[in-house]
Order: sequence, then structure tokens, then C-alpha cells
Amino acid sequence: MKNTALTHIHEGLGAKMLPFAGYNMPITYEGVNAEHETVRNGVGVFDVSHMGEFLLTGPNALALIQKVTSNDASTLTIGRAQYSCLPNNEGGIVDDLIIYKMKEEQYLLVVNASNIEKDWNWISSHNDLGVEMKNISEDYSLLAIQGPKAVEAMQSLTSVDLSAITYYHFEVGDFAGIEHVIISATGYTGSGGFEIYCKNNELEQIWNKVFEAGASYGIKPIGLAARDTLRLEMGFCLYGNDINDTTSPLEAGLGWITKFTKDFTNSESLKKQKEAGVTRKLVAFEMQERAVPRHDYEIVDADGNVIGIVTSGTMSPSMNKGIGLGYVTVANSAVDSDIFIRIRKNDVPAKVVKLPFYKK
Repeated sequence: MKNTALTHIHEGLGAKMLPFAGYNMPITYEGVNAEHETVRNGVGVFDVSHMGEFLLTGPNALALIQKVTSNDASTLTIGRAQYSCLPNNEGGIVDDLIIYKMKEEQYLLVVNASNIEKDWNWISSHNDLGVEMKNISEDYSLLAIQGPKAVEAMQSLTSVDLSAITYYHFEVGDFAGIEHVIISATGYTGSGGFEIYCKNNELEQIWNKVFEAGASYGIKPIGLAARDTLRLEMGFCLYGNDINDTTSPLEAGLGWITKFTKDFTNSESLKKQKEAGVTRKLVAFEMQERAVPRHDYEIVDADGNVIGIVTSGTMSPSMNKGIGLGYVTVANSAVDSDIFIRIRKNDVPAKVVKLPFYKK
């Protein structure tokens, strides 16, 4: 089991620690609902140092990225980031990722913790272009400082104007006494804030200064359980739940990151799928009675016919109702469609809704 540079701090704070993607990670501190509320209304800090980072450098770096990702990375300028995915050859997704343009001919790819080796091998297998690839995952740490008070609480720690970093942009600058950290507005909670990428040996200093600066703003450490409820309220996909090797980006509602203006892995068959139309779609739904949908619960129609499966579900802390994502047949995918979630042999009514679930 790997530790992050902050594992001893999490344990000292009494966090409930559990294995996650091969790392010993904090799942909760004071409880999911309280932590969720802290991020929605104030400011909270996640240690997400388990995420993977690859550095791609050289004159063909962009060409390799264009070949293996679905989005069009040629639109990126230095200081901008892009959400994308790695399609496989069978119509599914190897992983979703964020691409940062660091310099001309240099890109940072941030991938999911559980897929680091898989993604590295996949991209490497397509690298016949002489691109220099470095897996820096073991050397770098990542903090997500999230919530509507994040910018105000942290501004004293940097000369960078945090309020000027718009969504999916980043700056390289000083932060908490450390030079050359990446300050990025690519959060996964829908409540604003930013992420800090730094070297492992810099993380503890940054963590301590972040909590000093945020003390008067009620800053708190937040675990991965609240990260999941926060992202689900926004309808953000989680790899392994809502997207995987068997789900196409078009089925998952990720057509907006699937650009057919270029050729990429399996683009021809995905283009055909788009033209023919998908047979199932990832939809968002709200329970119409007090009940909690869970991963892998069956979704049925009014006659009890199985029409799909729940991929993510929870009791929404912000809305106090059961919410979820799941794949259903196209005929049952329209907003306001009535569906039922099979919970312990009971078919509980739900309604297809438009994302996000949580609206500020």
C-alpha cells in the first residue's frame, strides 16, 4: 500500500483511511455530509496525490496526443487545460484525463490513479513518433482546494491573481513559499477553487500554510467520500463507474469531447456509431420516493422490464434526495421519463432529469 506525503497527517487528524487505487487514502474525517457542506459553502482541502501525471515533450508531442485522445488538443494554448478521453479499439474508454499545455512542445497529462500503468502502457504503445515520455506520478503531489471561499482564503499565499484563473486554465507560480507550482482551476466538485501540483517534499509545507491561511474561513480537510457525492451532484463521470472499457464516449454523453475533425484511435467506428445513433444513454435521475440508488442496481420500466443499470448513486447531501446516473435504452432516456430502480425486489419510482442535479 502506497502512502502520500500527508498520510501521517491524515492519520493524526483521525481520518478513516482505506485502500484506494493502491494508496492508503483518507475517506472521511468528520463525516460525508458535513464535509460535503464545507466544500459547497466554504472551503475544504482534498489530498488527491494518488492521481497520475505524465509529461510528454518534443516536436511530436501534440501529434501523439491527437492520435490517442478524442478531443482536439490543437486548440490548447499555454496555460489552458482540456478534458478528454483515451478511446480503445473496441468502442470503449481506456480512461478519461486532463491535458495541460505547459510549454510549446510540452504537455502534462493527468490520469486516474487506478489507471496509471494501464494508461502509460496504452500511450507508450502508440508512441512511434519519438515523443519523450516521463511518468512523474511517484514524484508529484496534488491538493484540491475547493469551495466558494477558496480564492479569497488562499490569495495571501501567492502573487498570482487567483480570481483571474478561469475554469480550465492554469498558472505556474509561487504558492505557500514554494516556487513553480501549478495552480489550476480544473476542479471536480462544481463549487469553484483550484488545484496545486507540487513535488512530494513540498506538500507538507503547502498543506500547513493552506490551513493557516484558511483558518478564519473555516477550512477543513475533506475525504474522498465527499469528493464522490460532490462530483455526482454535478453529474461528472467517474471512471470505473460511469465510464469504462465497454462504454463509448457517445453513450456516456461525452460527444462534446469527441471531435471528428481529426483521426484518433477508433474514430471511424465511433463516427459510424454517431451517425447510426446509440442504443443506450447515460442519464441522470432523481428518486421520487425516499430511497438510495446504488451502483449495479437494475433500472426497469413500468412493466418491470430491465432497461438499464445504475452506475453511480447516493443520497444527495445538498438536496436530501436519492440521485444517480445510469445507462438506459434510448427510448427511456428523455428528460422527465419515468423509470424505476429495483432496490431489494422493490421497483422504486424515479424520473430522468437534466444535469447538474445541484444548482447553486
